[in-house]
Amino acid sequence: MPKKVDHEARRQEISEALWRIASTRGLDGASLRDVAAEAGISLGRLQHYFRTKDEMLLFALQRINRLAADRIRARIESLSEEPTPREVLRACLSGMLPLDDKSRVGLLVGAAYFARAVHDEALRAEAETGIPQLRAFFAGQLRLAADRGELPPERATEDE
Repeated sequence: MPKKVDHEARRQEISEALWRIASTRGLDGASLRDVAAEAGISLGRLQHYFRTKDEMLLFALQRINRLAADRIRARIESLSEEPTPREVLRACLSGMLPLDDKSRVGLLVGAAYFARAVHDEALRAEAETGIPQLRAFFAGQLRLAADRGELPPERATEDE
């Protein structure tokens, strides 16, 4: 009987192999062949999961963004029942700091993605979706703080 393979788990393992390479050599230094070797699979097996490097890059970017969001959401959920906007913002911002190996790799890989997004339309589209949402969330927390009298109203702006 053939071995049952969890395709989503394999795609995640491949994305983690990509991140390990990208954290030291950037995304342009991560060929499909290099990623396959890092993941411990053949190039043909990798191409079973991702037909192109661009497809693999986009999947890995979306995954690293989900993992970061999950990590920050968990930090917020661990706060008091009704956290203040300051507590929420602090949890978000401290969750973005490279304080351990995983978050350091995430930061380096994120920087590599932003550099590549300048010339890559699919990656740029992903960034153009996520960044405004994060900015709007932060601005909403600042407005909530101003409404509660915890921040001068002139500080509760999109620019702040």
